[in-house]
Amino acid sequence: MIFARNRMVIGAAIALLAASVLTSVGLAPAASAERDAPLATDGPAAARPSIRYGGWPNRDTSKFNSLSAIVSPLPPKATRKITAPLVGDPIAGQKLVADRTRGGSCIACHVMGPAGGADLPGNVGPDLSEIGKSGRDDEWLFNYIYDARVYNSETVMPPWGTHGLLSDSEIGDIVAFLKTLTRPAPFKSELDDPSRRPVPSEQRDNLDPMINPAVWAVEERAPALWKSPGPGGAACVSCHAAPEQAFKTWAATMPRWQPRLGKVLGVEEFVARHAKATTGHDWLMESEENIALSTYLRYLANGAPITVNIESAPAKAAYERGEALSTRKIGALNFSCADCHSADKGAQKWIRGQWLGELRGQLDHFPTWRTSQQSIWDIRKRFQWCQVAIWADDLPPDADEYGDLELYLTAQNAGQKLSVPGIRH
Repeated sequence: MIFARNRMVIGAAIALLAASVLTSVGLAPAASAERDAPLATDGPAAARPSIRYGGWPNRDTSKFNSLSAIVSPLPPKATRKITAPLVGDPIAGQKLVADRTRGGSCIACHVMGPAGGADLPGNVGPDLSEIGKSGRDDEWLFNYIYDARVYNSETVMPPWGTHGLLSDSEIGDIVAFLKTLTRPAPFKSELDDPSRRPVPSEQRDNLDPMINPAVWAVEERAPALWKSPGPGGAACVSCHAAPEQAFKTWAATMPRWQPRLGKVLGVEEFVARHAKATTGHDWLMESEENIALSTYLRYLANGAPITVNIESAPAKAAYERGEALSTRKIGALNFSCADCHSADKGAQKWIRGQWLGELRGQLDHFPTWRTSQQSIWDIRKRFQWCQVAIWADDLPPDADEYGDLELYLTAQNAGQKLSVPGIRH
């Protein structure tokens, strides 16, 4: 019995080694390599507790929806009645609509005449420069600011009053200011006018290390890590001597449903769990080592078209969950992914000076060098920042919800060719 058990163990080890060798020389399909690859299945693949990055706001947004919880206040069932003319201060209102501490300000989405003519106003919402002569009464204006969902359940207008971002008196001041807007906004240049502002076009060579510092990670840092022995004595190179051949397309097929984990597994989590199981390295998601290696693996697949498998029942269910999450309104500002990136809402428009692209085209360059942050961001970190920016609680990078959302987003980018590392502001 003991000898039989030992033969089974040895046989399994030989089979695993053979699969690893075949994969390392490019003779086994990438999908099989991922399916059979050893994974540390216990415990998280990212730091716990999850710590928000230095410099990111630490607001208490726990009373608003996140991707893992539905807790936001419900929208009003009826408009609030205004029986007497509002008494507000238009000067105070003008300051409030430009106040970036109140969720980025009203002019992030609206041209508002003298309040936004020289401050890169956005155009996700309508131009309000002449709303003072639109015939709207105080009650309508007050309610639309307080919570526009009472008029339009699918609005992208934040519920400023319901979510406590503006008080009743402050909304009254804004109403008073809006009533003074009766002339088209003056713009000093076409850059100030969102209807004429040139659409940004990334022309930099993202694979030139003189332009993109992230290339250093794939040319220097990652190859050194690949050869670095872990506590168990093994290194990546022990099984993958020719990564350029073994991983020519693998990253373009990720993420995918992983039955051993019961969740969607992306490149970054794979690196963390596979390294732990095979070398003993503790390269948690969003660590310097994990970012370098996950960027490297995608770099090796540059030029390969994105192709994810959503055919199996679990993968299809994960895709559908991701699609639902992309439309969930979250945070104090009550935005969803779709509000900013679907063609019938915010996509192809400006939110202040930031151009909002559609979902397609948002993935092929990740991980990407953020020039404004002087660091490499993977797609999970981008998810986290989007939530922080709309005043929502972000999740740990290995959260199941992020896996589902990444699978959905990747499927929207099917056929796009990887060009990693990217470079963006």
